[in-house]
Amino acid sequence: MAKPTPGRKPRKKAAPDNDQVAVFGHHAVTSLLKHRSDQVFSLWVLEGRRDAPIQALLDTANQLGLAVESKTRDELDQQTAGVHQGILAWAKPRQAGSESELENLLAATQKSPLLLVLDGVTDPHNLGACLRSAEAAGVDAVIVPRDKSAGLNATVRKVACGAAETLPLIQVTNLARTLRSLADYGIWIIGTSGDTETLIYQADLTRPVALVMGAEGKGMRRLTREHCDQLVRLPMAGEVSSLNVSVASGVSLYEAVRQRLPQAALAE
Repeated sequence: MAKPTPGRKPRKKAAPDNDQVAVFGHHAVTSLLKHRSDQVFSLWVLEGRRDAPIQALLDTANQLGLAVESKTRDELDQQTAGVHQGILAWAKPRQAGSESELENLLAATQKSPLLLVLDGVTDPHNLGACLRSAEAAGVDAVIVPRDKSAGLNATVRKVACGAAETLPLIQVTNLARTLRSLADYGIWIIGTSGDTETLIYQADLTRPVALVMGAEGKGMRRLTREHCDQLVRLPMAGEVSSLNVSVASGVSLYEAVRQRLPQAALAE
């Protein structure tokens, strides 16, 4: 176990309760300690694990004065369904942002905004994967409806590999109304659909854009579709009719990244 920093006592902590959530996996815990360490209560580490990635986390916890407890694999498995990678942090739940936070974010941005809108993605694995791709692509925020959407649970945070701790996830009461309000900021709403001939590569993604992805299997809802300024599709050359929403999101977002890169960078 990492030795306490001289003169600094580890934080006292009661057993985890309903006001704490488990954040697990190396990348997720690393990002949590980097960006929200003041909201972490303690770490659980798999007994006997002292490899370099785990030791780096223990050193950080030591510097922060966090309590660290060794746990058996069964104890960690009970909290994480066996996908913990030997490390778990107990922290305050991170709340999704609201419409007002989205407005503040857009008002403060100094670049052409890039937003990802997920219309009813209920699978936490898909939401986590979308957050991971969105953070890597430099998305300013991910917008989801408050109802009929996965929330920021432990699975989302694990799959997101740290992106859930840094990328704003905005939950809105009325998605159609939010899409209308984005027009006030000059944001072009581009929805993805198989019912159009326009390929995503033909759309201008260099301007302020909100890319809208539909739910697994169902696509965008009617009202969401009606508020799109343009519909685009990804080319499908095989027998499969559609891609998983997280894969489609990644492909679409990186087309925006490609278009926004300086020509000099593309030539390298």
